[in-house]
Amino acid sequence: HHYHIIQQNYRCPFGEIDIIARKKNVLVFVEVKTRRSSSCGLPQEAIHERKQRTIAQVALAFMQHYRLEGIPARFDVVAVHLTQHGQHLELIENAFELPF
Repeated sequence: HHYHIIQQNYRCPFGEIDIIARKKNVLVFVEVKTRRSSSCGLPQEAIHERKQRTIAQVALAFMQHYRLEGIPARFDVVAVHLTQHGQHLELIENAFELPF
C-alpha cells in the first residue's frame, strides 16, 4: 500500500495515535485494533465515536505542532483478527471522517 511511516505511538495530552504515515501527499492517521475472537465484535467496531474524537484531537495537535494544517489528512484503521490459524489484517482506508 506504499505508506511512509512518520511516527509510531505518537502521544500528546489528548491521547495517542498508533501510526502516523504519509501516502503520496496525504497524511494518514492509523489506529490498529486487534481481536482474538469476534465475540466482542470486530476490531474496527471498537473505534466508537468518542475514540474517533480523541484520535481526531491528537491528529489536530500533531498537525499544529508540526505546522501541517494545510495538508490533506485521513483516518485509516488496521483491523487485526487473530485466529488459531494465524492472523488476518484488514486495512480500512478513510475509516471515519473528522467528527467536528
